[in-house]
Amino acid sequence: MKKLTLLLVLLIYLSAGPALYAQQLTIQADAGKQILSRTDIEGLPHVKVTASEHSSGPVGFEGVTLKSILEKAGISFGESLKGKRLSSCLLVEAADGYRVVIALPELDPAFTNKQTLLVFLRDGKPLGEKEGPYRILIPDEKRMARWVRQVTTLKIVEVQ
Repeated sequence: MKKLTLLLVLLIYLSAGPALYAQQLTIQADAGKQILSRTDIEGLPHVKVTASEHSSGPVGFEGVTLKSILEKAGISFGESLKGKRLSSCLLVEAADGYRVVIALPELDPAFTNKQTLLVFLRDGKPLGEKEGPYRILIPDEKRMARWVRQVTTLKIVEVQ
């Protein structure tokens, strides 16, 4: 009986392993690399927005600001975002290799009122496999080219 129980636990772990790993988000900066879990991300203050995609009607999204994610990883904003740091960008990478750049001042309320979010819920449910587990959402942008799906990595890059 113990062997059967152990075998069942092992099968459950192996089948859930990739799904659990996919819930992680890697953040890379000068200070090194950090991996945030879904629990880490969901523990940050939530933001809810309503936005329309291409041909769909309004959809409710919930997530956290990219600024709060980066601050959790030790990246500072506010008064420290000046001089050479103003040329730093956030490179967002997706599972399929799609990449976009967002300038760090675009994420700081001291520079803009625009919100850039990492969302994980759509109409109160986790994002689907083709969209999630995480997605960038920039509600005020006219084109959705930077609304990256299946976000895996956030990298701070300094433009030289």
